[in-house]
Amino acid sequence: MVQAGEELTLIVEDASLRLDKLLAQRLEGMSRSALQNLISGGFVTAGGKALAKSAKLSPGQAVTVTLPPLAEPDVLPEDIPLDIAYEDEDLLVVNKPKGMVVHPAPGNYTGTLVNALVHYCGESLSGINGVLRPGIVHRIDKDTSGLLLVAKNDMAHRGLAGQIQAHSLKREYRAVVYGGFREDKGTVDAPLGRSPADRKKIAVLHNAPGARKAVTHFFVEERLPGFTYLRLRLETGRTHQIRVHMAYTGHPVAGDPVYGPKKVITELQGQCLHAGLLGFVHPRTGEYVELSAELPEYFSRFLHKLHSKEYEL
Repeated sequence: MVQAGEELTLIVEDASLRLDKLLAQRLEGMSRSALQNLISGGFVTAGGKALAKSAKLSPGQAVTVTLPPLAEPDVLPEDIPLDIAYEDEDLLVVNKPKGMVVHPAPGNYTGTLVNALVHYCGESLSGINGVLRPGIVHRIDKDTSGLLLVAKNDMAHRGLAGQIQAHSLKREYRAVVYGGFREDKGTVDAPLGRSPADRKKIAVLHNAPGARKAVTHFFVEERLPGFTYLRLRLETGRTHQIRVHMAYTGHPVAGDPVYGPKKVITELQGQCLHAGLLGFVHPRTGEYVELSAELPEYFSRFLHKLHSKEYEL
């Protein structure tokens, strides 16, 4: 499903298709009237020029579609319990549970971490990321648990975001992945971008426009029957980075319904992935702060099953 504010590049394969037919094929879920509005509004271009509905297309031609942003609704404060690992006047670190979405998005405006933060912090959240993402410096997936930084003011937000950009923020994860490793540690250095085959997925894309450098370091903590328990350190923080990199190496994260095998371990209710350690330089004091979060129950329970050989592939 395409999202408002997104820019898509479509490569023409069949020159016999009219522009509106091409869009209808590629932009699933959009109504005919919405597609017509994109064309008439000048949001569909090639070579920087707006295209008409009757424009002649050429094989290999790149057509760019810019989806206009929707008006952002107000975020409703909700009294949702928060597991706060650290807090001061400038920031807080939350231990996010599995299953909680970080910020509101179309079709999902309640029950998110941001709804809880707005209730807890009131107006004491940075506004740099807009109405729907107050205080959010970085994000983790809905079904990934663990530590997340939240900025209470713009000074803190800029300082923390700068560390992410400089790759100096320390982020370590724990994961159970399929298969075994001969080596005790390694690095996956493979650029990531939106999958051309499925825009909802991220893929390793070598020498492709739009692909961004992505580096994940991994360390074997324990070898288990059919699986390996890993510690992973992010050098970059791309969307779905660990999940895609592990799948790319042939070791998808256990329970991952998107990048894992077709037979999903449903009892995990999503990927067995936990953001267990966060280290950063405090933007006000300049002191280094490092926090850790214990493995959540779902993770420990799965490890116990693997140890006792209760779970078999």
